[in-house]
This record gives sequence, structure tokens and C-alpha cells, in this order.
Amino acid sequence: MKHSGTWKMLTVAVCMALLGCLQAQALQGHVSIILLGATGDLAKKYLWQGLFQLYLDEAGKGYSFSFHGAALTPPQQGQELMAKALESLSCPKDMAPGHCGKLKEQFLQLSQYRQLKTDEHYQTLSKDIEAQVQREGLREAGRIFYFSVPPFAYADIARSINSSCRPGPGAWLRVVLEKPFGHDHRSAQQLATELGSFFQEEEMYRVDHYLGKQAVAQILPFRDQNRKALDGLWNRHHVERVEIIMKETVDAGGRTSFYEEYGVIRDVLQNHLTEILTLVAMELPHNTSSSAAVLEHKLQALRVIQGLQKGNAVLGQYRAYSGQVRQELQKPEGFLSLTPTFAGVLVHMDNLRWEGVPFILMSGKALDERVGYVRILFKNQAYCVQSESHWASEQSRCLPRQIIFYIGHGELDHPAILVSRNLFRPSLPAQGWKEVEDQPGLRLFGRPLSDFYAYSPVRERDAYSILLPRILHCQKESFITTENLLASWVFWTPLLDSVAHEVPRLYPGGTENGHLLDFEFNGGHLSFSQEQPEQLVPGPESVPRPSDFQVLRARYRESPLISAWPEELISKLASDIEATAVQTVRLFGRFHLALSGGSSPIALFQQLATGHYAFPWAHTHLWLVDERCVPLSDPESNFQGLQAHLLQHIRVPYYNIHPMPVHLHQRLCAEEDHGAQTYANEISALVANSSFDLVLLGMGTDGHTASLFPQSPTGLDGEQLVVLTESPFRPHHRMSLSLPLINRAKKVAVLVMGRTKREITMLVSRVGHEPKKWPISGVLPRSGQLVWYMDYEAFLG
Repeated sequence: MKHSGTWKMLTVAVCMALLGCLQAQALQGHVSIILLGATGDLAKKYLWQGLFQLYLDEAGKGYSFSFHGAALTPPQQGQELMAKALESLSCPKDMAPGHCGKLKEQFLQLSQYRQLKTDEHYQTLSKDIEAQVQREGLREAGRIFYFSVPPFAYADIARSINSSCRPGPGAWLRVVLEKPFGHDHRSAQQLATELGSFFQEEEMYRVDHYLGKQAVAQILPFRDQNRKALDGLWNRHHVERVEIIMKETVDAGGRTSFYEEYGVIRDVLQNHLTEILTLVAMELPHNTSSSAAVLEHKLQALRVIQGLQKGNAVLGQYRAYSGQVRQELQKPEGFLSLTPTFAGVLVHMDNLRWEGVPFILMSGKALDERVGYVRILFKNQAYCVQSESHWASEQSRCLPRQIIFYIGHGELDHPAILVSRNLFRPSLPAQGWKEVEDQPGLRLFGRPLSDFYAYSPVRERDAYSILLPRILHCQKESFITTENLLASWVFWTPLLDSVAHEVPRLYPGGTENGHLLDFEFNGGHLSFSQEQPEQLVPGPESVPRPSDFQVLRARYRESPLISAWPEELISKLASDIEATAVQTVRLFGRFHLALSGGSSPIALFQQLATGHYAFPWAHTHLWLVDERCVPLSDPESNFQGLQAHLLQHIRVPYYNIHPMPVHLHQRLCAEEDHGAQTYANEISALVANSSFDLVLLGMGTDGHTASLFPQSPTGLDGEQLVVLTESPFRPHHRMSLSLPLINRAKKVAVLVMGRTKREITMLVSRVGHEPKKWPISGVLPRSGQLVWYMDYEAFLG
């Protein structure tokens, strides 16, 4: 119902905007374009040229124009700065110089500078526009205000426009906003609320200039025009992975004040690369020319992106960055920045189309090349008997199969769409794209260019020259709505919070990076492929931080000990369990895992649920180590915790789940119901030699483990596999695996976390085999392995 309401509101808003557009196009109309920040860098580099191209494309097609460059600078100085910016305007290469000069002169005559600082300035501008329209006998179609100013200035400008410079009845208003759109979800929400108090949603156009890049702008049309070929391929059964990449050779020098606040994830991944991700992953609407349909499907894609955690990202920083920050921002000599200038992030979609398919988002400064691309790599299960020299690129199923939207730069040095010849010959609009001639010696993604059907634009166009006409013509699908913006921040903000104090990997920059930034993924966990040389003695500028200490390997009670900070520890344990499961299933076809209850494993369950897509759940049997004598639906039930944090998020056959039978015949743990014996019989029937492949235990502050307590020695010895026990804590009645059964396991992992466990950890480290005093001391698999997993607070205090 919620999504239905959203769809209706979005449809109404977009329809109103489209209706305004149609009305404007049906009649002759005058459009005033006001460029705020007209003398700034963005305006000088891109926006004035984009406006000039808009004039070249649209003049004589039903609109007349006036262009107002605006800033806080006084009129005379502002006019001089604007005139300098307009000197560099250029025409398309195929336009005759004389015609170009004439159009450029017309554009300059239509452009004037205005100081916009007070409400009175905005009132004067509005009156002047109305006077011009009346004087020239025109009808005002609308006004476009382009905010090429910092976001902190948005609210004041919006207030002035709303109160003093809105067009009259029958004319539309459009405000164009440049990123950054907030710093996190809360600030984005605050900014959206402020703007929403002055403008309607259909009046706002948030620009992500990457949506104007020619290869990016072609993703949806390409998918639409090649539906027949792609329908069976664009899914988890055929796609191995998707790479969305933007590499830069330049560093952040001169922009460190911006970078210190935003970093590479906010600067590139949260906006540019996420927008591209939605274009690739979204369900394709029946009508891709419907702005409302496209925006709704993009929103749906954003909402099924799985939550990001620290283990989903790797971060780096080029070595010179901290020095640049100290110099540019006058930081003290010992200052070290934690701002990442490189990030690789692994994203998964929680839907049937893309389940298990890794989407890799990566960007960085000071890398070895400048290039941007989107690469869809398809699975290849073919084997060709003949050698590669005999493979024909159009026919061989053994060659890589990929579709690449090449954004620009790199070896090819221009936008392109590449499709492996062993996939299909794509359909592209003939008036806009042409086939690229082969360039012998040029190799892309490991293959010669001749392996691809390759297309490039007939005419290369700047992103802004593509987006500005779309603002004029109400093509809202190329812009970011408030709802889509906030949905993006919903999944990026937790990751940003979790890595805020992480020390990024240092890299030298350029080609010297070598393989230092290479990364790989296992399930949902991302890690660098190469270990960074450890700095055993901190340098003079180094201040040790928690994240400087990674995984510590030692011994505890003569068994292996793994210790780390909580998140690293849980990540390591989850990875170890997955590796054991994969190996066991490969050897024996099934994996029997017994899980302890309580609060400590919750983070582990969540990690397994969201980060380990290669886990062989279909071949895994899940058992309970212990259970409280409460109904299985009770929030205190260990099974209920397992259900809430793991089972409902994974695909495990229901008959592979084995809750303890604590509630039989409407009674809880009644001895005459023989629930413990029933569970023991089930284990004996399904688990070879009643030997679990892995048992996960915890340790209480009194030394208990599972539900084996010092005060209730039942289950510490004897022949029983499953026992009823008494707990000193409510609920007092419990069911538990016995110590002899636990010690039959092939592997036992004991997870101990938190400062409250420090005292018992010290005590147990010194005692011998005394299970009646400390049941945990009796855990020692007869022929298996015991591994202790402790966080630093439990181990070191």
C-alpha cells in the first residue's frame, strides 16, 4: 500500500510537470534562465558552454530566451568576470565559422549580469523580466534558476525566489540544484525539508552530471531497444558481476577542504555510481519514455539494495594527502587525516533478479589511469577443445562475454558502447551512434577491440549540454527526486558511520600503486588482496588507533585464540564458519551446524545473513546448542533469536532446521514428554556418529557454556546426548546438548565478547579441567579442534 501511494503521488507530480511542458511548447513562450554563481568555476568550465549549446539547439523551436548571470559581486566587477567566462564559448566542429560567430553574438546580446543579494534585487529581476516580455509582445513560459552555489546558500536563495521572483500565473518555475545534496541521511532530509517549504517537488531538478554522460544516458535506451536479446540474460543466472568504475589520476590538491568534509564515497559513490547502479539494476518499465515510470523503478531498485557494513568496503588514501591537508588547511604538524581518497564497495541486491550477483563500485584519486566504465560480465560455462588461436570472436562461447558502457578517457578516449560479438549484435539509434573502426593493437578488458561490436556517439557532447535541454523539456527521469535521494542515503549512511574512524590503506599514487589496492570478495566481505607491510613501531607522526590492531592470533588454554575488535572478530568467525561449511559440503554433501543462543551470536547471525552469499545453506542443517523452556514463539526463545536474525534472511530448507522440542503436549520441558531424548534420537539419526561439523558456544560470567551451569551438573558427563538443566537465571528450566556430545564435534568455536567477560576469561585461563566448577573448562573435542574467538575487551580488558 505504501509503494502504491508513492507511485500515485509521483505519477501526479510528474504528470503536472509534463502538462506544464506541453502547454509551454504549444504556444510561443519566453524562458528566462538565471545562472546563480555565474562567475564560479563550474559556470566557467561547463555551465555557460552548456547554456550556449542549449541556445544553439532550441533557438527558433518555439522559445525565446534571455540569460542572466547572477552572483553576489557588484555589477561592474561581475560583468567583467562574466564577460571573461563567455570568451571561451565554442560551436560544434561541423558548424561554419561565420554562422558560429553570428550565433555567439546573439547569445552574448541575450546575456547580462545581475547582482542578486537581497530580496529587492530579486524583485527588480522579476519586474525586468515581466517588462521585457510585455515590451516584446511575448508570453512568459517559465523561469529556470540554476544554483551553481554551495548548499549552505540554498535556503536563503530559495526564500528570495519564492517570495520575490516567482513567475506569474500560467508560467512554470524550475530550480536546478548541484550536489552535494547533504552529508548523510539526516542532513539530506533537513536540506530537502528546507527546500520543500519553498518549492514543489516537480519544480526541483537535482543534477548528477554523470546522468548526462553519453554512455550513461544510453543505458536505459540500450536496454529498451535490445529487450529481446537481453530479457533472458539480464539476471543472476547469467550475470557473473557488474563493475561500476571511475578512476582518476589527479589528486585532491586544491580541494582538500571539500574532501575533508566529504571524502571519495560521498563525492563519487553515493551519487554518480549509485545512479548508474540503479540504471543497470532496475526493472525496465514497459514505457521508458515515461518519467514517472522510470523514477518509480529507480526508487524500487534503491530500496532493495542490501544494507552496507564495514566489511563491504575497502578504503585507501594516497600518501601525500595528509601533507596537502596540513598545508592547505593550516593543520598542526602531527595531523593525520582519516579521509579516504579511494574506495571499493561491494553491493548486493535483495531481489530474485540479482540475488547473489556482486555489484562492485570503485573510485579513487591518484590512480594509474583516468577512466570510467560500467561493465556487465556474463558467466561462461563453455569449454572449447580447440586452442584459442582458432576461436572466432562472433562464434566462440569460450571468449569473455560482456557489455561495457565506456564513459570516457582511458585507452579508448571517447564514450562508447561495447558488446562482445559472441553475445549479440546490438541495436542503437543510427542518428546518434556509429560503429567504431577497429584499431589494431588496442585491447580493452583483455581483448582486442575487434572482439566487440563497438559504437561511439556521432557527435560527442558534454554532459551539461545533454541535461539542460532535459530541464527545459521536463524530462525528470534524468534528475534525482527527493525520495530517491533519501533512499540512497538510507543505505550509504550506516556504512559511512561505520568507517568514520577507520585508518585507510596508504598508497603511493599513480603507477607505483602496483597491486596494493587490488581487492577480492568472499560472499559479502571485501578485503585487499595484498597484506600491507605492518608498521611494528609507529612512526613519529603515527597515533595508534583501535583499527590499527587487526586480528591477533595466539593461544588460550592450549588451543588457538583469535582476538580482534568486535566487527573484525565477527567477520573473521563468519568467514571461518563459511569456509568450514563449503569444505564439508564439498566432501560429505551436508554440513551440521549447532548454534548457541544468547546475545553474543546476534551480530554473527546478521553477518552470515547479509554478507555470505556463497554459504551452502541448501546443504546445511541448523541445530540448537541449548534452549530456554519457553514457547518457540516467545521473544526469550533462542530459536526466536535465530529466526529473527538469520533464518528469515536466508534460503535454507525448512526440514533442515531443527529447533529443540521444549514445548510438547502444551507443556514446557516436562520430563515425562521425553523431549530431550526425542532431540537426541533426531541427532543420532541425521548426524553421522552424532558428531556435529561445528558447534558454536559462548561463555557466561560464571563459566557456564550452552545451558550447562556449575549449580546444575547435569550433562557434564554420562551417556545422555541432550539433557534438561536448571539455570540460576530466569527462565530457570533449560534444554541443552551435553558436554560429551559437544566434545564429539569436529570443530568447536567459543565466542566471548565484552568487558564483562574479562574476569572470567582471566580465571578460566588459569584453571585446569574442572567442568563441575566451570563447565567451559570441560570443552575439549576428543578428536576435533577447539578455537577461541575473543574480542579485545574480553581478552585484554
